Amino acid sequence: MKSLARDRIWVRAAAQVLFFTLIALIAINHVLEESGVAIPLLSNASLHAVCPFGGVVSLYQFAVVGTFTEKIHQSSFILMILVFILAFLFGSVFCGWVCPLGSVQEWVGKVGKRLFKKRYNHFIPSRIDRYLRYLRYIMLAWVIYATAMTGKLAFSDIDPYYALFNFWTGEVAVTGLAVLGLTLLASLAVERPWCKYACPYGAVLGITNLFSVFAVRRRESTCKSCDLCTRDCPMNIPVHAVGVVRDHQCIGCLVCTSEGICPVEDTVVFATRGGR
Repeated sequence: MKSLARDRIWVRAAAQVLFFTLIALIAINHVLEESGVAIPLLSNASLHAVCPFGGVVSLYQFAVVGTFTEKIHQSSFILMILVFILAFLFGSVFCGWVCPLGSVQEWVGKVGKRLFKKRYNHFIPSRIDRYLRYLRYIMLAWVIYATAMTGKLAFSDIDPYYALFNFWTGEVAVTGLAVLGLTLLASLAVERPWCKYACPYGAVLGITNLFSVFAVRRRESTCKSCDLCTRDCPMNIPVHAVGVVRDHQCIGCLVCTSEGICPVEDTVVFATRGGR
């Protein structure tokens, strides 16, 4: 049973590689298409067209004047709707399973774990960390307001996601490269620092954790109180202290579950209320 559970965690790793590769190829193909040598059967859309957050920041302009924000395509709206449906069912799994920037931070973090071992992801005192986590909601408010007022993507010049897949094109602002560099550097000490403290889209999806159909649930009757679920949670959520994880920072990675680190089968599970 445990080996089967490990296989299911492996599926997440495969999904992360798949989506990272797909977005990288789309970004490359977009540049190639401008040179007239696009890869057949592969989308040549820009990253803005395949980013669901573009739909979020365009909502105001679309509602008021019926047009999209500069560089945003109808596909962003379609993706936004699909991701919201996914989030209402499963919470912020887009962040933990799909987002390429989140995956890259996680991969860089593996180096940090080797360097700092148990200290990794525990450098920032919890009393400070719990306030820093709300910075991404301030970022979200600024991005939505600035985009609504200007009709332009105010976020694009500091977006590390865009910088990650376009740094080699010369189209990325210096500020975007700087934010990407700081994010990757911070990932050596903190798990997913951009996701925790700055990502505006993560802030949006995090709200769905409060009422999603599926959630991480802990069965107290079989729990050994070993705290492994909390210790290994990439988002530093005290899983061992709650019955149902409704934290706005949970990314549905399943690391804390009995399919991941929990030593007792069916004790920490990702399920509906009836499935607990």
